[in-house]
Amino acid sequence: MANDNFVQIIGNVTRDPELRFTTGGAAVCSFGVAWTPRRRNPQTGEWEDGDTSFFNCTAWRDLGENIAATISKGTRVVVTGSVKARDWEDRDGNKRTSIEIDVDDCAPSLRWAQAQIERTSRQSGGQGGGGGFSGGGGGGGGQRQPDPVYGDEEPF
Repeated sequence: MANDNFVQIIGNVTRDPELRFTTGGAAVCSFGVAWTPRRRNPQTGEWEDGDTSFFNCTAWRDLGENIAATISKGTRVVVTGSVKARDWEDRDGNKRTSIEIDVDDCAPSLRWAQAQIERTSRQSGGQGGGGGFSGGGGGGGGQRQPDPVYGDEEPF
C-alpha cells in the first residue's frame, strides 16, 4: 500500500450497508459516508456548515461482513483506506465523478456513542476481521462474557 492514496474520514453512513458475495464466495460490502466540515464564522461567531463530501466505500471479506452486521444508516464512523476517483456518465449523458474508498478498516465513532466489542472468530487464511460492534449502551445490567482464550497467540 506504499503507493496508494491513503485517507481517513469521519462521517455519517448515508445508506444501510449492502452485503453481496462474488461468484467465488468473497463478501463485498458497499456503503456511503458523508462528511460536512464546520467552521466558526469570525464575524458572527456562529458555526457554519461547509459543502458536504460524499464517499462510496467498499469493504471485502470478513471486514465487509463485520461492517454489514455492525453499522447502519446514520451511524457515525471512522473509515481508513485507499481513495480513488471514478468517472462515469449519468442517464442524461452528463459526466460525473465519484470518490471511492477501498476500506482497510472501519469503526463506529465513540464521540457520541458507546460500544460493546464482540470478537468474531477468524476464518482460516482470510484477511480482515476484527471485532464487531453490537450497538450502544454501556453500563450494568448484563453479565460480562468470559475473556477469550488465545493460547500462544498475541491478543493485539
